[in-house]
Amino acid sequence: MSAPLTFAVIGDSAASGVGDSDGKGNNLGWSYHLAQSFQEPLVFINAARPGARSTEVLEIQLPKILIHNPDLVAVVVGGNDLLRSNFDPKKFAENLRRTLLELVNRGSTIMLLELHDPTKIVPMPYLIGRICRRRVTAVNAATRELAKTFGAILMETRSQENIYAREKWHVDRMHPSKLGHQFIAAQYAKLLAERGYEVGEVQIDPINNRSRKDSIKWMLKNGTPWFLKRSVDLLPGLIWLSAAEIVFIIRQNIARLFTQNNELQGKISQCLSTISPRLNSQCSLQTPAPSAPLLQMVEPTLQSGLTPQMPLSSASSMRSMAS
Repeated sequence: MSAPLTFAVIGDSAASGVGDSDGKGNNLGWSYHLAQSFQEPLVFINAARPGARSTEVLEIQLPKILIHNPDLVAVVVGGNDLLRSNFDPKKFAENLRRTLLELVNRGSTIMLLELHDPTKIVPMPYLIGRICRRRVTAVNAATRELAKTFGAILMETRSQENIYAREKWHVDRMHPSKLGHQFIAAQYAKLLAERGYEVGEVQIDPINNRSRKDSIKWMLKNGTPWFLKRSVDLLPGLIWLSAAEIVFIIRQNIARLFTQNNELQGKISQCLSTISPRLNSQCSLQTPAPSAPLLQMVEPTLQSGLTPQMPLSSASSMRSMAS
């Protein structure tokens, strides 16, 4: 009998299962539902922790799972990195690269998850929304690039059908609901089956989100403290970033105006260069040529070096007019 498959999960709250818990408060999440659908012996390890950033995943969570020699590892991280005022996309990409490199060197198959666009479901001020989208784009760009480099199984969250449907999101609108977690598990099951893993259909529970009373209790117990904690770290940075975003928008608009002005000047110059030869040719056609008798009179005089004289008859006429 072959050894069981070892499936490990590292990352943040999206990996630990926030938004999908049992009656005792234990988080389940998409990885739990996915593990339940495997049709071969399986060892399931979830070392993810809410609030974890890429540095913790690399330095703390990764060593914990490596001792189990995992065959399949899901790495879901980036959401907490971008929520910090000192977010550095290059540092995030480097942490993720080192994490994946270590796993590949151990022979593990990697699963990655792109971040969704939170502005689609969380109302945000315009400037903060721009900042958030830019950071999410940076995290996803690094994730996609590293997925190609290391041959990882990548779930492109934004391309999933009806991914922003309200019933797929927890009351905090930052994490998937139970239905959302099961939906993610079902998409991963399809991707794993394409790689040859023995994965069956993920069971979707008809009972989805918790009651309104439980949602309010969750927000008071977990949501409010989280918001206050993040505000201390992020709010001062957001003020500065919003000011910087205004400057960025102004510079963008000025650059756009200069570009449009240069394009307009180029078009005007092109039109003038097209029209000018036509005008010159028309002017040359309309200029009258000197009469033949006058040319016959002037040319011999110029050749002899004498000053041209007016014909006698013309001079007499001029004197008679003057008298």
